[in-house]
Amino acid sequence: MKCPYCGYSTSKVLNSRPVNENDSIRRRRQCESCNKRFTTYEKIESIPLVVIKRDKSREVFERDKLFKGILRSCNKRNISIEQIEDLVDTIENQICNGEKKEVSSTEIGEMTMQALKNLDEVSYIRFASVYKQFVCIDEFITELENIKKLKR
Repeated sequence: MKCPYCGYSTSKVLNSRPVNENDSIRRRRQCESCNKRFTTYEKIESIPLVVIKRDKSREVFERDKLFKGILRSCNKRNISIEQIEDLVDTIENQICNGEKKEVSSTEIGEMTMQALKNLDEVSYIRFASVYKQFVCIDEFITELENIKKLKR
């Protein structure tokens, strides 16, 4: 860190403490050349995750949007908010721990369907019907038959 007074490039940290709800750190420094003190702030640089939608448009990933979609699928099922939050955490971690800065909505949808299939089959079917855009009863029946095959 360059000294703002003399421009010397080496300083020592005298004190560090978190600020702004622990999302940044305040450091009190002392220049090793002129001995003047100055304050710096460090903040984690977060690169937003971008979702590529079906129409090829892009938007910033919104955890709340995923949560609401799963919540609608689990409506009137014996699934707690904690279970839904855990599911969203798992999906979000899979997405964010990947090395990509962009992820397709298809990938997110597939991850969500797999997680819901393991949690609750009815919630899975509800989500799949919207995600896969079922237009007739035959598509529901096919999906239900696929689930029944996997259970055997």
